[in-house]
Amino acid sequence: MHRALTVIHVLGLMLVVFSVTYVVPLAASWIYDDGTLSDFLMAMVWTSAIGFLMWLLTRRYKGELSVRHGYLLVVAMWTAMPAVATLPLLLVINGLSFTDAYFETMSGLTTTGATVLVGLDYLPPAINVWRCELQWLGGMGIIVLAVAILPLLGVGGRQLFKAETPGPMKDTALTPRIAETARNLWLVYLTITLACIAALKWAGMNWLDAVCHAFSAMGLGGFSTHDASIGYFNSPLIELVMIVFMLFAVVNFSTHFLVWRSKSLKVYLRDSEAVASLGLILASCAGIALFLRWQDVYSNYWVALRYASFNVVSIATSSGYASVDYSRWPIFAPLWMMFLTAIAASSGSTGGGIKMVRTLVLVKQAGREFLRLLHPAAINPMKIGGQVVPNNIAFAVLGFIFLYFMTVVTLTFILLISGMDFISAFTAVLASINNCGPGLGKVGPASTYAGLTDFQTWVCTTAMLVGRLEIFTVLILFTPQFWRR
Repeated sequence: MHRALTVIHVLGLMLVVFSVTYVVPLAASWIYDDGTLSDFLMAMVWTSAIGFLMWLLTRRYKGELSVRHGYLLVVAMWTAMPAVATLPLLLVINGLSFTDAYFETMSGLTTTGATVLVGLDYLPPAINVWRCELQWLGGMGIIVLAVAILPLLGVGGRQLFKAETPGPMKDTALTPRIAETARNLWLVYLTITLACIAALKWAGMNWLDAVCHAFSAMGLGGFSTHDASIGYFNSPLIELVMIVFMLFAVVNFSTHFLVWRSKSLKVYLRDSEAVASLGLILASCAGIALFLRWQDVYSNYWVALRYASFNVVSIATSSGYASVDYSRWPIFAPLWMMFLTAIAASSGSTGGGIKMVRTLVLVKQAGREFLRLLHPAAINPMKIGGQVVPNNIAFAVLGFIFLYFMTVVTLTFILLISGMDFISAFTAVLASINNCGPGLGKVGPASTYAGLTDFQTWVCTTAMLVGRLEIFTVLILFTPQFWRR
């Protein structure tokens, strides 16, 4: 009970910190005079008041969190933040239900990019800024941001950092102090985001569009200020800039930090996960373009390459932007893109899915099994990037993959029971758990999730949360062992 109250105490502090993020849409509302200033002020006050009350009532229970309660706090935070983030949407958008508002904010913070809103071009600028800022915050993880300041609040951050960050980052610190690690990652993240804003403005966007799309591009989220997404601009230059920065965001941010610290681009070449991820994505761009030209979807290869490159990179990185309705392409192309969104992102990036490093582990493990069948006595340690991978990590990856596929299958069957057709159900779950956004069928790139029932919306919302926190973090709460002393 004491530890649970400590979790509530820290959760209250973090909600107070989260209330500060309303400053950005408040500034946008003031600049564009869109009439939402009072709504965002009210949301900011309510969020900080709720957090302060939680902190005040549990201030006697301040203390260090165990790893177990770190997991509990992460899940609590990622369910509470979307709830309070709905306040501006509910205050501004007439007729929006809490279910749809929560779906929208969960989609934002998990960087999924699925939306239930239509008429994005006519929303108040501050609302679009808020939606895209949520993706930017969720991209690196609001928990990691809070970890950087938790020592100042008297709460250790290592347990939160391990629970929230994916892949190898759980076990390696870039600097001796975890808070310094978090700050360095955010510094890299912020620097690349500012470069993205400047590049998009140079490419022809106005400042509002540049800021919003830079936020969502770096978070690999895919929220746009236009219903037509990037297709609204019909600009090869803007598409090229977006491709470059989406590829930046799909690489482990610790690798970017090491490049900055060593002042050498060779670090990228030594990152076998980044090489495999970028190589697969770029090869798929060329291959899909060739396929589309072969199928006479486009008149020449270079036009096919333009549209294939942007949409393949967008879906493979789990961004979810669209420049055309690729669901109209021959079915091989969109299904290959949905496959890529499951495996192409690097661990420690802002992308979703299984992550490339786990894919590499599975491939290496399959090779070991072939060798073992031929040479039972051979000793063949698994290596990735020159580093030996312990067997316990290989077993953990196998467990993760099993839970991943069982979660996809279970949620797909639940949507099928609710009356959704197979393609829509399967791709909606796949897009949600991989934090990609658009699927196919009823939830394709030319549609939104507005046509889902409330039940189906909550299923997809759950998939987003489970996918963003990499399955184990959420499902462990439902095991009897977690609650035993």
